Amino acid sequence: MSSTDATQISTNPTESHPSAPEAGSRIRFVLNGQPVTVDAPSDTPLLWILRDTLALTGTKYGCGIGECGACTVHVGGQPTRSCITPLSAVQGASVTTIEGLDAQGQHPVQQAWLELQVPQCGYCQSGQIMQAAALLRDVPAPTDDEIDAAMSGNLCRCMTYRRIRKAIHAAASANAPAQNQSPARSTEGSGANQNGNGQKNAPAAGQGDMNHG
Repeated sequence: MSSTDATQISTNPTESHPSAPEAGSRIRFVLNGQPVTVDAPSDTPLLWILRDTLALTGTKYGCGIGECGACTVHVGGQPTRSCITPLSAVQGASVTTIEGLDAQGQHPVQQAWLELQVPQCGYCQSGQIMQAAALLRDVPAPTDDEIDAAMSGNLCRCMTYRRIRKAIHAAASANAPAQNQSPARSTEGSGANQNGNGQKNAPAAGQGDMNHG
């Protein structure tokens, strides 16, 4: 992806972010491994920048108040609710969306989601996958209780929770051989703190048919 300049009408930054860059100033961050520059009001939710400005529609709008988890992305490697994260919060940060989790859609979590046919409507699943990927990075072999605690903020109206738990266990098992060969665990980027309450060749889970809407 090449650097992107997107111009929108400027407004004043919100009082809750007094240290944010001036409205309309350029916000630079790394998106899915590529540098991006966006010119937009600093209080614009990251979700709308991703979907409407940068055309990355795998990240979904669910509730708009950071409660459902459908909009989960990684900021500085941490699961973050993009619907309540202002653009200013990702200045200089590394942001990963479902499209950037694995270039070929072959992340172990995505593969497990496909193999176990986790989605029904699929709308929430990109957020579920991003949350699960962050969990497995930090806890390679989670227990049921650890999975339930980590995923509790990600809601599924189709009630696929048992399949989600099973898929996370499957992804953990698939990860185990690679971790034994390479003990060092990689981390995603650096930068802004977590915001919100974050706590094959079929279409990649979380993308493809989940990208509509």
